Amino acid sequence: MHQDALIDGMAADEGWLHERAFQFGDGLFETIAIIDGLPCLWDAHLVRLFDGCRRLRLPTPDPQLLYDECLRLAGGRARAVLKIFWTAGHSERGYRRPPVIRPRRMLRISQWHESAVPAFWSLRQCAHRLGENPALAGIKHLNRLDQVLARAEWDDDAIQEGLVLGQDGRVLCGTMSNLFLQSGDRLSTPCVKRAGIAGVVRELARQLASDSGQVLEEVDVPIDAVHAADALYLSNSLIGVVRVGRFADRIFDRDVVEHPLMTETRSQCHRPVEWGRPC
Repeated sequence: MHQDALIDGMAADEGWLHERAFQFGDGLFETIAIIDGLPCLWDAHLVRLFDGCRRLRLPTPDPQLLYDECLRLAGGRARAVLKIFWTAGHSERGYRRPPVIRPRRMLRISQWHESAVPAFWSLRQCAHRLGENPALAGIKHLNRLDQVLARAEWDDDAIQEGLVLGQDGRVLCGTMSNLFLQSGDRLSTPCVKRAGIAGVVRELARQLASDSGQVLEEVDVPIDAVHAADALYLSNSLIGVVRVGRFADRIFDRDVVEHPLMTETRSQCHRPVEWGRPC
């Protein structure tokens, strides 16, 4: 009897090997904080997911169905992490998608461990630089090899994050986070239109700035500006907003008063939300 597929030398069902997500990274994902059984920043995650569908030319999921399934998994959990995968489904060999795309949705919930997160993070500079493609910039597509290679550069538990540059040397983001720079009263964040992720907490900060009349500049950031900043902050959907205590050889003054927009963003990013209204 002939075998069609082996995994680690053992005969296996080859069905999942036809997943385009596995073959080509053809799909999207979102990582969502769950607090008290409800998702945080749900609307922002949906906006980015739908933008990813538009960019990858995928059908869009039913948002109510996604939300209902989210609640099925999250119900009764005080603190958890939900991952949503939306993929281009199955196909045979070759890059060409089938004439009719039948997307697959997969939701997985896991524990959000209460680990000891330092108040001030240590940040290093990565040698690996992000590939640049405006058509894919900002969205959470399933090909994350740039981030994998950058994160593989260190194995020191005292360093929490790595700063990643673009091909021209400008600062873009962390391996898993967005960056904010405070210089005097000025607050800025790197532009991610050519590379990087448009994070949901970053988007929350942009919205809060707009609503309150504060200024959050989106600019190209040279590496010298990172060294010269009065304070640095990192953000993503799980860490919220954290301050950087050290970058390379620069130790930041912890007595610098935190920018109020960063304080407000931190206070709001992990508020559980029932879809359409705050909980």
